[in-house]
Amino acid sequence: MVMVRVGSSSSIIIMLYERAADSVGLDFLAHPFWDKYLEFEERLDSHDRIFAILGRIVHLPLHQYARYFERYRTMAAQRPIADVAPEDVVARLQADIARESAEKPRNPAEVERELRTRIDAYHLEIFQRTQTETTKRWTYEQNIKRPYYHVTELDEEQLDNWRKYLDFEETEGDYERTKFLYERCLVTCANYEEFWFRYARWTMAQTSITKEVRNEEVRIIYSRASCTYVAISQPNIRLHYARFEESIGKADTAIAIHEAILATAPGDLETIISLANTHRRQYGVDAAVAVLNEHISSSEYNPSIRGALVAELARFLWKVKGDVDEARKTFQKQQQWFSDSSDFWRAFFDFELNQPTSSKEEPSRHKRIKAVFDDIRHKAHLPAQDLAEMSGKYFDHLLDRGDSDAMQEYIELDIALNGPSSVAVASKQKTPGKGAAQANGS
Repeated sequence: MVMVRVGSSSSIIIMLYERAADSVGLDFLAHPFWDKYLEFEERLDSHDRIFAILGRIVHLPLHQYARYFERYRTMAAQRPIADVAPEDVVARLQADIARESAEKPRNPAEVERELRTRIDAYHLEIFQRTQTETTKRWTYEQNIKRPYYHVTELDEEQLDNWRKYLDFEETEGDYERTKFLYERCLVTCANYEEFWFRYARWTMAQTSITKEVRNEEVRIIYSRASCTYVAISQPNIRLHYARFEESIGKADTAIAIHEAILATAPGDLETIISLANTHRRQYGVDAAVAVLNEHISSSEYNPSIRGALVAELARFLWKVKGDVDEARKTFQKQQQWFSDSSDFWRAFFDFELNQPTSSKEEPSRHKRIKAVFDDIRHKAHLPAQDLAEMSGKYFDHLLDRGDSDAMQEYIELDIALNGPSSVAVASKQKTPGKGAAQANGS
């Protein structure tokens, strides 16, 4: 609220009130602000400005819209006709009265009285439109239980109310009102990245503003979310911020955003992979490989993270660079260091399972797949659930691609992996997949 100091210039204070009107004037519960603004103008005895302010308020769907309209209507009856309606409206009404007066002449007093009556009807139409707009928003407004920021979570009912309210305003199509509602929403829902994402995407889609202005507004939205409100444990909004900057030609800024995330959350796998992909898009595959190698060699990361990064490096070499042999060598060279990394072994196994094949090449392909699976069973130290998952894939491989001796291996593995403890040499954990189902007699 604006505080009036003795000796302050009234023009400066009016400017501050106008800034406040831009910030909060559209709020459904903005009546305390508008009351203070009108009160200030009353102290200046500025009736022209009071009437002008009321003329703005009567168009706004506010909680207390009716009392502002009554005051506006009362003042309008005492104002010059030129002040109480737009010039084109007054001209149209005067023309209508003139046509009617051609048949039945009226004196000037009667003409003015009739004109004021019709202007009052015009004002009532404004009131009815404002009343309708207020009623349409009332359902959403009454379900806003917490219009302020708090660190505690909002319940799903309130979040859903904000989603529906935003849907409504977007459908109405008023840019200023929709933008204002997003800002209101993000006072309450500042910690929820879904609303920051939605705000940024909605802003990007607004073709009514220039591209330069639009980009700057989106940048501010992402910056506020990333630097102030959304927890660092939620990197998605920050990564999207980086992608936005890259999309408008600011690759250096995108890379800097990634590095800032990693400075606060070192070892975040998604961020490292996204950073490598940014380098790949901008500077080529070798640059991406260099980024991954740098992080793989970092002593700050635990083996689980580094194992996942090795898997990603091999995927780059295979899928992006198209070098299958180099990818395989990467897996083979690194496997001794990552016996506990499920991500590493899952990627290695899937890599061999997904290699293209032919009848001629199938025996050598099976040999490579079997070698990896044997290493998973005998060298890796994986949780039972992950071992069961990979065993299921191997059973399916034997069923789908195995040769005439495959069922012998299948049965032996089934006993070893799924048999009772007296005969099993590995986990008694049931192996999922169609292979395990058939092996258990279904």
